[in-house]
Amino acid sequence: MRTTLCFGEALIDFHAQPPATPDAPPAYLPFAGGAPANVAVAVAKLGGDAAFIGMLGADAFGDLLAKSLGEAGVDMQYVTRTDEANTALAFVSLDANGERSFTFYRPPAADLLYRAEDFPAPAFERAGIFHVCSNSLTEAGIAATTLEGMARAHATGTLVSFDMNLRPALWPRNEDPTPRLWQALHAADVVKLSTEELDFLAQPLSGEAAVLAKLWQGRARWLVITDGDAPIRWFTPDSDGTLTAYKVPAVDTTGAGDAFVGGLIYGLEQAGVTPDSLGAFVTHASQRDDVLRFAAACGAVAVSRRGSFEAMPTPETARQLMAEHA
Repeated sequence: MRTTLCFGEALIDFHAQPPATPDAPPAYLPFAGGAPANVAVAVAKLGGDAAFIGMLGADAFGDLLAKSLGEAGVDMQYVTRTDEANTALAFVSLDANGERSFTFYRPPAADLLYRAEDFPAPAFERAGIFHVCSNSLTEAGIAATTLEGMARAHATGTLVSFDMNLRPALWPRNEDPTPRLWQALHAADVVKLSTEELDFLAQPLSGEAAVLAKLWQGRARWLVITDGDAPIRWFTPDSDGTLTAYKVPAVDTTGAGDAFVGGLIYGLEQAGVTPDSLGAFVTHASQRDDVLRFAAACGAVAVSRRGSFEAMPTPETARQLMAEHA
């Protein structure tokens, strides 16, 4: 089996804790996280072959990330460490419905210092899927590295996955992220957006149809759009459809999208989907919908738990949820 290679951001999520008493000061508990790192953990916990590629700080938080990734079963041989910047931090606050908001301490951050010359060639030779998100597009240097990684994946016949996972607070003030976003969108075979992200892309264009038309000008052949527990929407250049999502009480939505993507990638990995076979796969209704249902179950399991890596599901918890909501 070829490896799912997840590149980019790894950070520490400090999750707000319920106050012990009404007058207690705010308390935050550190969890290993970062969107591509979460996806790598999700794939590994589901039983897939996952590796993380990127740079961690040579600090205590980098140690925590390395330890947590390794314990989750993620291959760490492509991870490098640096003392030129610390590990990024994010403070996560939750509202009464489990919806999260972030306060980031990044840049500077170790993950932003990774460069194309740091990519080891054997990583792409082994990879079946290469996954990235927009959090490694926020600065010119790391954006060039990300796009180069996508190009190297194409050169080795690797399927490229892109979850936009847009966090406006990570981008320089007054900088329009859309040019870099579209570079990555056009370089991906599989794209995952939230409804809010689709709306963001549609604003400077003439609506959703214009986004789709522009997307199909690149490599993408499958677009998946999530919206919490609302139906999942999917599109190909020639067709589209919806699939019912699972409705569960939300405790913490922090890693839900990453768990969904992890389930999606795991399904594609198990089906042996390649860039050349992706078009046929998405036209095969039962296979396509089975993968989407499983991904939705993975996301639903994650929202019912607190944490980042800790919230990622196992095959048993995902299948159990699917059975309970059959």
